[in-house]
Amino acid sequence: MRLEAITWDRLAELLADRLAGLEPADDGAWLRVAFDGAPAARPGDLAERVGEALRVRGRPSLAVGAEGFLRPASLRLERGRRDAESYYGGWLDTGALWREVFGPLDPGGSGRVLPDLWDPATDRATRSPYVQLPPGGVLLLHGPLLLRHWFPFDLTVHVLLSPAALRRRTPETDHWTLPAFERYESETDPAATADVLVRADDPRHPAWRG
Repeated sequence: MRLEAITWDRLAELLADRLAGLEPADDGAWLRVAFDGAPAARPGDLAERVGEALRVRGRPSLAVGAEGFLRPASLRLERGRRDAESYYGGWLDTGALWREVFGPLDPGGSGRVLPDLWDPATDRATRSPYVQLPPGGVLLLHGPLLLRHWFPFDLTVHVLLSPAALRRRTPETDHWTLPAFERYESETDPAATADVLVRADDPRHPAWRG
């Protein structure tokens, strides 16, 4: 796997340039981008950087974290608080994401997106207001295990950590999630399937292929 050293700022600039020239695959009015990676890889940080680079270019965007669309605790934790299988297949409320995020960005959609639905810390609805993403805007969805779903992304970015780096940078209390990421690598192979790959074993010195 040949990767090129880069800085985070330069990477964000290049991704923003690429998005500026990209057309939605469904001929709709909005681009939809995935920033996929384990929490320890911090894909949301890159999504925010790209959002800022798009803003400078006059392109509206909305960063949405998948952690705001987890299922209620009564559903996602019904097999226990540390069940890797549930984390892999049962934590994310994909139906809510389709309804509140992707559906409004379909061709002819309203562009009215809900930025989050459920707070996993309080286990209550967030009651956040809808955000109007104007035509030409870019959805920047970030979170783990995103590429195993059939979400209609126009560009996918995977922030990769080696198994050793993932274990080292994941808090020990969350090591129970590591088998889910091993399964993800085996079944989905995000490093090979993503349009853009970013390796972040050393967060100070990323490398990329795209």
